[in-house]
Amino acid sequence: MTTTVPTHRTPKTRAIRKPGASRAGGQLKAGPLGYAVLILFTLGSLLPLIWTAIAASRNNNRLSQTPPPMWFGGNLFDHLKFAWTDANLGKAMLNTTIVAGTSAAVIVMLSTIAGFAFAKLRFRGRNILLLVIIGTMMVPPQLSVIPLYMMVAKLQWADQLQAVILPSLVSAFGVFFMRQYLLQALPDELIEAARVDGASSWRIIWHIVFPAARPAMAVLGMLTFVQTWNDFLWPFLVLTQNGQPTVQVALAGLGRGFTPDQSVIMAGALLGTLPLLLVFALFGKQIVGGIMQGAVKG
Repeated sequence: MTTTVPTHRTPKTRAIRKPGASRAGGQLKAGPLGYAVLILFTLGSLLPLIWTAIAASRNNNRLSQTPPPMWFGGNLFDHLKFAWTDANLGKAMLNTTIVAGTSAAVIVMLSTIAGFAFAKLRFRGRNILLLVIIGTMMVPPQLSVIPLYMMVAKLQWADQLQAVILPSLVSAFGVFFMRQYLLQALPDELIEAARVDGASSWRIIWHIVFPAARPAMAVLGMLTFVQTWNDFLWPFLVLTQNGQPTVQVALAGLGRGFTPDQSVIMAGALLGTLPLLLVFALFGKQIVGGIMQGAVKG
């Protein structure tokens, strides 16, 4: 005769979850302190731009007083109009858009191709060439001004946009940046599968490398565009305000006189900053997404 031993079912234990905690993979919610810190940092970031707009709306006499003005005046649009016409900012912005857009597009394409070569291809002298490229980043750009100016003078490119575009078409930082990204973002198995299917190197670059590197390309293009837009030293040496100026060259001649008109200079600086703000507003989400995707892949 068999006896059955009663089994006691143990109740399922439920995980104790603290209030406000999110599930794994869920989205965390910010509290009041987080919002306060974000608002504080946002206002601190916008303060220089706000002060520029305030200074552009005042006059020289008010700007020289203590304490400085803390609110807008009534001369903002008059100063913006004067700065636009006096510095010929319409032509300057068109020239700067051509220079910055061309430099960004070429640098992104060449840096992606070179970064793919250094990250995934095996060839003799690869590490030495990479060290040479990284070493050029240590050289101050001011050392190359005189040789570049002599070259531009011999080619008779003074006061022409190609004198600014061509020296900036290669970026050591761009090559290193894309190389580091493609090391993690592009699997070797994908390249080997394309090789087995008979794809050439250029087809792999066009159909595999470029789509995989799109987030990093967006970040690099934005950084290059902003850097070229704000570049002053080299355009100031080879371009003139009455010829083919960029925005920074045009702003350098703004507010001339025995006493520079600071309000007009601030108005010109505000106009020169607005296109960058527009680019960030249009492509900021893609750029931040590219940075975060690269951080996760790394």
